[in-house]
Amino acid sequence: MHLDRFFAPCPRGLEAVLSDELVALGAQDVAPTDGGVGFSGSFDTMMTVNLHSRIASRVLWRVGGGRYRDERDLYQLARQVDWPQYFDVSRTIKVKTDAVKSPVKSIDFVSLTIKDAVCDVFRERGGERPSVDTHTPDMRIHVFLSGSDAALYLDTSGEPLFKRGWRIATGDAPLRENLAAGILRLTGWTPDVPLLDPMCGSGTFLVEAAMIALDWAPGACRHFAFEKLSGFRPAAWQQITDAAIAREKQARPLPLFGIDRDPAALAAARQNLAHIQLDDCITLSDGDFLDGHAPAAGGVIVSNPPYGVRLDEMDRLALLYPQLGHWLKREMAGWTAYLLTADLRLAKMIRLSPSRRTPLRNGALDCRLFEFRMISGSNRPA
Repeated sequence: MHLDRFFAPCPRGLEAVLSDELVALGAQDVAPTDGGVGFSGSFDTMMTVNLHSRIASRVLWRVGGGRYRDERDLYQLARQVDWPQYFDVSRTIKVKTDAVKSPVKSIDFVSLTIKDAVCDVFRERGGERPSVDTHTPDMRIHVFLSGSDAALYLDTSGEPLFKRGWRIATGDAPLRENLAAGILRLTGWTPDVPLLDPMCGSGTFLVEAAMIALDWAPGACRHFAFEKLSGFRPAAWQQITDAAIAREKQARPLPLFGIDRDPAALAAARQNLAHIQLDDCITLSDGDFLDGHAPAAGGVIVSNPPYGVRLDEMDRLALLYPQLGHWLKREMAGWTAYLLTADLRLAKMIRLSPSRRTPLRNGALDCRLFEFRMISGSNRPA
């Protein structure tokens, strides 16, 4: 069977767990690199990864590329791709270019050049050219430039994969779903272990955990760009989705707990849970976590505490972090806490010694995932 080459970008720091996930989903020749993972597979493999990957941001199909020196070379590389083989001229397109240490002067001009090449191929083949739609295109073409190499990709996902389709309400700056799912993998949490988010916001960690526990495919509530590709076979896709539905477990109460003192954030969480029919699976509590007690003898705490930009926010957090550390020591012996933050003061101000620090990116923010093991009994941190 012919195998194509794909690339799955992901939040930086999650490349290793994404590699493991891709292997489990049937990908071959898995090759992690900074910011994503390359792999080989069939069209069916690509559809499976889109449906089931909790960590990838997209699945990009490599359709061309090679060495280049300037924009004229890039035009010729794009002209060599048999674009009509992949999609019909009636599909709208958008070209996006990313470059690292590239000699080109303008990535916008590169995008325009690639768009012209794609349209010229179609025009020469059938007399018509596809239209451009910069907002909701049917086909997104991604161009990646390094110093002397170019890669041309078709985006098989469409909307980013972290847009699962379940979120109808959000709090302030919700965590992306694939970052939350990747962090859950990094913690080693398994569905039989109690999980607590003491600052749960609109519930991203908890929803992702529930979907993992119930084996619900993260892409089950959405559509994908590959459905508009010429090679799409509805019967094969139906088989893949039927198999996913057959694996789903019935919603049931799970050892998943969330606390938040912001009524609007908690209302958003409840709205999301009701929308995806997970409201019976997760226990949510109003109030300040500082007044809360451990819901079980041990488990995993995972949270994205607030971090400030303005001076008044920084001052407020300088009070919160020591309180958080004191609460962990007082109430959560036997638990392991994982805290994601862009405020690197947290490790010092929480007054606990992290057993691990994992660098991650949350969008454009450099973050750390701090691990704190709260030991029971006399060995508890002072």
